[in-house]
Amino acid sequence: MSLDKFALLLLAFLILANFFHHSQGQNSEQDYLDAHNKARAEVGVGPMTWDVTVAAYALNYTNLRARDCNLIHSNGRYGENLAKGTGSFTGTDAVELWINEKIYYNNASNTCARDQVCGHYTQVVWRSSIRLGCARVLCSNGLWWFVTCSYDPPGNIIVIGSSSTLGKRASIWKILVLSLTILTIIIS
Repeated sequence: MSLDKFALLLLAFLILANFFHHSQGQNSEQDYLDAHNKARAEVGVGPMTWDVTVAAYALNYTNLRARDCNLIHSNGRYGENLAKGTGSFTGTDAVELWINEKIYYNNASNTCARDQVCGHYTQVVWRSSIRLGCARVLCSNGLWWFVTCSYDPPGNIIVIGSSSTLGKRASIWKILVLSLTILTIIIS
């Protein structure tokens, strides 16, 4: 092989390696789990495990949203956090956005500071959510990365009623949709 061909081959390899590093870095199953479990450990909540069924759901929904890149919840059977960002926005970046809401959350009173968003953070650390699946895709506009993490069982559910009744579930999804709108504005 001539020196020119070798140099060209080496250059192609370096470009591909750089692309692979940027497209795969901080987007693996373990990266998502590590980011979630670190935040959970900080508040004494046990670790989550990766679930292929939950991950398949997250990927399917993320692929659907990639068409328009709108932060709209699936309203499906799992808890869900959504985020989008440009450039080298990774899955770990998305998880960090959600975890950064911790500064507005008061664990003792289970409240969020006025005019702030905490629902993404509380989903990350929700004690009964033990199975995780996440996905990240490039939106069809070629500019935005869309990230979905799905949680099983879903968090941010308040059970109303005594232990002698089944109770009624009151979801805070409407609050989360509003939170996602605010999050979109912040990261845009």
